[in-house]
This record gives sequence, structure tokens and C-alpha cells, in this order.
Amino acid sequence: MEIARYPSACLPLAFALLLCLAVSTESQSDGHIGGNQDQIRADDVQSRWCIAKPSAYNFELLRNMDYSCGQNGVDCGQIQPGGSCFRPDTTFGHASYAMNLFFKAAGKHPWDCHFNGTGIVVTQDPSFGTCTYPL
Repeated sequence: MEIARYPSACLPLAFALLLCLAVSTESQSDGHIGGNQDQIRADDVQSRWCIAKPSAYNFELLRNMDYSCGQNGVDCGQIQPGGSCFRPDTTFGHASYAMNLFFKAAGKHPWDCHFNGTGIVVTQDPSFGTCTYPL
């Protein structure tokens, strides 16, 4: 007696796939940030900051700083020695501050924080100590 291998073995996998697709579709259709930054609602824009992704490489973050600090409306003086956001003196910290300044100056659109996949929009204020990230 031979048991059919594929039909019964595929049922759990097919169910899991359908469940995954249903959850993914639901999370993307409710207007909140799921996996897609383009879904930020207009009323949420004011409480958003752009920071560097922790997984980004330093050379990418240095490029982001150079780009951001070279744009009109972006003053990176606070991440220079003596500035309120210079410490800690890390590439991640300086890039996050510069990227947020660019994000703000460019209009706070989701695409203004892309930085070739190295930026992320957050809803919790990244300010600390005397370093204030402007809204």
C-alpha cells in the first residue's frame, strides 16, 4: 500500500503560506508602517525622525553625512567638535543627526530617509542629553 506523498504533505505548508499572506496584506492595508515606509499617514509626519540603520556600514554612513551636510538648509555644526551632538563621537551618531536634518529640510517624505537603504524612520525621539534632534 503506497501513501500519496505530496497532497497531504503540502497541506500544512499551503495553509502556512496563506496565513502569512493574509497577515502581510492586513498589516500593509491599515495605513500604519508595516514593512513599507510609504504608508506613513500625513498626520503622523510631524512625529517622525530619520536615523541610520544600526546594520549600515561606516562607509555608507560617512557618505550619508557628506551628502546631507552639503545640502541647503542643513547645518551640521552640532556634530562638529564642541557641538551639542558631537559626543559620543561615533559615525552612527553623527550620521543619524545629519540624516535627520536632511529628512526635515527635504519635507519629511518617506523617501527622504531612504539613503540607499541605510536610513529608517522612527517615532521615538532619538534626542539625548543636550543633543536635540529637530522635528
